Amino acid sequence: MKYLVMIQGTQADYEAQAGKGSAGAPAWTEQDMQAMFAHMSAINNDLAETGEMVDGNGLTPPAQARFVEPGPDGKPVITDGPYSETKEVLAGYWVLDCVSLERVTEIVGRILESPVPEGTQRYPVVIRPLFDGGGDV
Repeated sequence: MKYLVMIQGTQADYEAQAGKGSAGAPAWTEQDMQAMFAHMSAINNDLAETGEMVDGNGLTPPAQARFVEPGPDGKPVITDGPYSETKEVLAGYWVLDCVSLERVTEIVGRILESPVPEGTQRYPVVIRPLFDGGGDV
């Protein structure tokens, strides 16, 4: 079964990773970034070796996003991010093909062990099964 595994963050988290800290998002050093990338790369390499990795990537900061919604005339209205009403956003994802929810949960346990600077806000990692086209929605 395929699962979407999502990590969350905020614009402040992205700024902290660029060395500009704030409350709840202390500035990251180059060593902090290297440790996090090494940890995530090891997970990705293991998932590629087991054949469980379908896709995965980190996303650019929310400030680089666009919000598109229908306008009063039905035509798209585009707003640049970040959005004041949005606190956490999707920061990265994996699409995994695993034998069970328990296996995906085990992988997420490793993701949660990623090193971060002390005082960094930790967010839950979200697991969602992908709809396979058959059965219930």
